[in-house]
Amino acid sequence: MFAAEFVTQSDNWDHMNGWGGGWMWLWGVVMMTAVIALVVWLVRSNAASAIESRPDPTERAREILAERFANGELSAEEYRERVSELS
Repeated sequence: MFAAEFVTQSDNWDHMNGWGGGWMWLWGVVMMTAVIALVVWLVRSNAASAIESRPDPTERAREILAERFANGELSAEEYRERVSELS
């Protein structure tokens, strides 16, 4: 009699009494996908802002040439020639 009562009392669908225990894996997959997507988005947005914030090397070269020209290290002809090579 005890065994029969135990079988009828514990005759559940699953370990969660039928409340979606078989679908809990889906929630885990959704959460992991969301976390991975968030990390990818953060890395891409930071990389994009780092690329945009880099100065143009050509502009820096022109600034150096202008400084050297202003200090008298370059003649006007040398300055124009070197600037035209940067373009």
